[in-house]
Amino acid sequence: MNYYFTTTLKDDFDKAIQKVTEELKKEGFGILTEIDVKETFKKKLDVDFRKYRILGACNPQMAHQAISAESKIGTMLPCNVIVQETEDGKVEVSAVDPVASMQAVENDTLGGVATQVRDKLKKVIEQLN
Repeated sequence: MNYYFTTTLKDDFDKAIQKVTEELKKEGFGILTEIDVKETFKKKLDVDFRKYRILGACNPQMAHQAISAESKIGTMLPCNVIVQETEDGKVEVSAVDPVASMQAVENDTLGGVATQVRDKLKKVIEQLN
């Protein structure tokens, strides 16, 4: 089982970030965190790296359901979506599959929530094309 969904875009990097953010919003997600990996690696390690951004996406209603069902599940939140530049100049967008990442948690209620979130994130990735 893959632990992510992915697609490749022909947009430039900033346009891809904008599109991803808009599609996430349509599915009820906001961006709680944004990590610029390229900038962080340069600042902390003095390493040049490709454009790579991690977006911490959260659907508040789903997060509330998940935390209500399993108090420690916050260790796996928010749902990460990455936008990265590929070697051929394209932009790849990948989203975590929460069902795959939560397999170790034995909680049927949580499994149902994870399935709903997976469906929404998969739709986001599909709508980018």
